[in-house]
Amino acid sequence: MDKLYIIKIGGNIIDDEQKLAAFLEDFSNIDGRKILVHGGGKLATRMADTLGIQQQMIDGRRITDAETLRIVTMVYAGYINKNIVAKLQSFNCNAMGLCGADGDAILAHKRKHPVVDYGFVGDVDAINTDLADMLLSRNIALVFAPITHDQQGQLLNTNADTIAQELAKGLSTLYEVSLVYSFEKSGVLLNADDDSTVIPSINPDYYQQLKAQKKIFAGMLPKLDNAFTALNSGVSRVIIGKAEQLHQLIQGSAGTTIVNE
Repeated sequence: MDKLYIIKIGGNIIDDEQKLAAFLEDFSNIDGRKILVHGGGKLATRMADTLGIQQQMIDGRRITDAETLRIVTMVYAGYINKNIVAKLQSFNCNAMGLCGADGDAILAHKRKHPVVDYGFVGDVDAINTDLADMLLSRNIALVFAPITHDQQGQLLNTNADTIAQELAKGLSTLYEVSLVYSFEKSGVLLNADDDSTVIPSINPDYYQQLKAQKKIFAGMLPKLDNAFTALNSGVSRVIIGKAEQLHQLIQGSAGTTIVNE
């Protein structure tokens, strides 16, 4: 099986032009097949402010009304996505930017919640693995914006971490997939305030132990639960660490590698 790297970058990198350029140069130097999934950064919020469109957040999640959907589609699937693709081309990395509607790449449905109406927020139903495989086999790096669709003509705003995970799960039948979540910390930390306390490797037993001892801080729990869900669905390994250390993360010499054995 060929190797495939699926790498998710967060808004903190997107909002910093120099860091983004350095990261994309590192990404372009990865040998073999690769997919980049990006979040949105602060640009959508700034644009909404400029246009006087009130932004509503519940538990850190954006409520996506019709006006907000227009903005996030323009910013995420438009400016940010194409800016990343153009930069990758400048590093001789042939890339194609997609959102879920392109080529029917990611099918989703509007989130159903018993209490909260999240608006036009999508939860993923299916990945078009044939399309991704066809493009990857031609050595095209794919760059996914966090916008999906429902096949009824409705675009949906979807969590970028989820898109990365669903792509990894869907493509693990065809590739040996490494899923990399890059963010501002150096990995999973024993002490949330000390970047030098990175846990190099976590397996299911050690994870249960860390949880029982309350050694893992709240924000990391959903990331790790998602990592094990991905591993249980066929993904080879999940790596969490700093975007600036992309090569070391892939080599296993930095960050936290999560494995199922």
